[in-house]
Amino acid sequence: MKEVYPLKHECYNIIGCCMEVHRVLGSGLLEAVYQEALSIELGNKNIPFAQEVELQIDYKGEILTKKYKADLICYDEVIVELKAVKELDDVHYAQLINYLKIAKRKMGLLVNFGAESLEFKRIIN
Repeated sequence: MKEVYPLKHECYNIIGCCMEVHRVLGSGLLEAVYQEALSIELGNKNIPFAQEVELQIDYKGEILTKKYKADLICYDEVIVELKAVKELDDVHYAQLINYLKIAKRKMGLLVNFGAESLEFKRIIN
């Protein structure tokens, strides 16, 4: 059976960790708090990840001095962008899409801890 989207199992594992963090901490905290707690949860589940990964921008073969930072990259494939806002906006989606393009990755997860219920969206580039 063909997967509906790539990295399905990996995304499922990451989202499960996010749900656990939101279940324990609830909403209303700073994004940095959720990132730290999620890092602990990912580590506890043996999910490989890197935090605050610098993304270099290539312009016509030259690397720009300005860089972006992805909140997390899990399994060396999935960019995870965290938010702690009342509701997600088009700007948040655009940010993750740009990160995917710059990092040459196919899969991203946009996760919002700021809502009463955890919000997440898989984005395939």
